[in-house]
Amino acid sequence: MEADSQTTGVSKRTLWAGRIISALPVLFLLFSGVVKLMKPAVVVQEFARLGYPESLVLIIGVIEIACTVVYVIPRTSVLGAMLLTAYLGGATATYVRIGDPFFIPIILGIFVWLGLYLRDARVHALVPLRS
Repeated sequence: MEADSQTTGVSKRTLWAGRIISALPVLFLLFSGVVKLMKPAVVVQEFARLGYPESLVLIIGVIEIACTVVYVIPRTSVLGAMLLTAYLGGATATYVRIGDPFFIPIILGIFVWLGLYLRDARVHALVPLRS
């Protein structure tokens, strides 16, 4: 029943567009988190290049997967979007700090919120865009 109240007022077309747009960052972040859990040498080297110790690889991978799972569950999707925004903000700050391009985490964050906006009437109510 909870999912019904979230999608009431959202057309089927908009709902599916939101699901598809939400799937893009979900798949990317789950893949990224799982790779961190596997801890291949390339990930350890990248963490060193970014200035993070190897001991944080697994912790960050677990946090990434946990935030993504919270986002995927309809009842907690708004909390998940907030957590992912914080996570992706940290990634953006890391790339800015070392002078690398930082548009990927920003684009992922936009997709997280756009997908949620399209599939959840509660977010529509909070952010009423005008036509």
